[in-house]
Amino acid sequence: MHDVRTVKAPSMLRLAAASLAGTAIEFYDFFVYGTAAALVLGPLFFPTFSPVAGTLAAFVTFGAGFVARPLGSVLFGHIGDRRGRRPVLVGSLLLTGAATVAVGCVPTYDRIGTAAPVLLLVLRFLQGLGLGGEWGGAVLLTAEHAPAGRRGLWSSFPQIGPSLGFVLANGGLLILSATLSEDQFAAWGWRVPFWAAGVLAAAGLWLRGSLVESPRFLEIDDHARVPFAEVVRGHWRLVLLTAGALAVGYAVFYAVTTWSLSYATEHLGVSRTVMLACIMAAVVVKGSLTPLAAHLSDRYGRRPLCLAGCAGAVLWMFPMVALLSTGEPVLMFLGILGALIAFITMFAVIAAYLPELYEPRVRCTGAAVGYNLGGVLGGALTPIVATALAQHEGRVPWGVGAYLTAIALLSLGCFALLPETRPVPRMTAVQATE
Repeated sequence: MHDVRTVKAPSMLRLAAASLAGTAIEFYDFFVYGTAAALVLGPLFFPTFSPVAGTLAAFVTFGAGFVARPLGSVLFGHIGDRRGRRPVLVGSLLLTGAATVAVGCVPTYDRIGTAAPVLLLVLRFLQGLGLGGEWGGAVLLTAEHAPAGRRGLWSSFPQIGPSLGFVLANGGLLILSATLSEDQFAAWGWRVPFWAAGVLAAAGLWLRGSLVESPRFLEIDDHARVPFAEVVRGHWRLVLLTAGALAVGYAVFYAVTTWSLSYATEHLGVSRTVMLACIMAAVVVKGSLTPLAAHLSDRYGRRPLCLAGCAGAVLWMFPMVALLSTGEPVLMFLGILGALIAFITMFAVIAAYLPELYEPRVRCTGAAVGYNLGGVLGGALTPIVATALAQHEGRVPWGVGAYLTAIALLSLGCFALLPETRPVPRMTAVQATE
């Protein structure tokens, strides 16, 4: 067995900060595509389609990233369970960063014809492949270093990364949208955030260069030969339950950050600057609440927090679409904020919860596959389905609320079937005799 040393608090802080920075950069790459798909990719890459059909086609390429994520989980999970968590963080960041920069360089349809959307689809797939490995590596490296009693809190740092990445991606697009003309934004402005991904990826690789391997991985003497085969054979039910449980989080998040942006700008006449500001403000609040929800999971358990967040989503989806349909910025912000509070109550916790559900020898593969399959169920289809449903309704898209509520009920049932995993503090000898 390898010699494993205790990680002190300062080292833990550096590790958590590096994990946060990495997930922020990778999710920046992923989110900037979703926002661009809602705002500009349809007319540029699918100009022969109607406006609605063009948006739907752009969302199809957006969904390709989610389809790729489970495959990335298998690929990078194999590396993580066989070679270590640390190599996953470097490889996934390189792949996602390179694919994102390349998206910013793809010529539009009027330059190269049908090759343009095909290239877009391929690069989006590669983005998803890289992100499918990122989450598992970053979360496990943090969770497996963290002391058991504070694992929820420390593991939440990578979960703050998506909020930071979203703010960076949308903040860049918001500034460009506000300062450039429509023609300038369509011609080259939308590409700038994609090019910036190269600089961010280089910074992330520098931060991760000094990370040490997970002590829990070093303790494993008998590594799984084919981790995915072991997961399918011995943990298939757990994978399906975790995927179903997490589907609501993806559905809610991408409904309010991607579909609502397209819906508000195209159907309600809300300016994209106002809508981006509403979404970004709610995401900032969500990110700030992440450590609190994670801390509560250390105190009260992982499962209760997940059930509470899921129940909140069940109750809030209809009020959310009603508030969005008003077109009033303050009310739209409140609708989005309520949904994201329900979301983060669950997703702040799962960075500790999912690794605890799987045995260490297949943990990188099992946790990541379950997490990213949830993305396929809840994230890939939601912007497409919501856009289609909203076309056939009046000002208030109640069908979207019904769709999201149904997913929330499915996830609530899956969470109810999962066990609690929070480590129980050991009793002292004195307590045991009382």
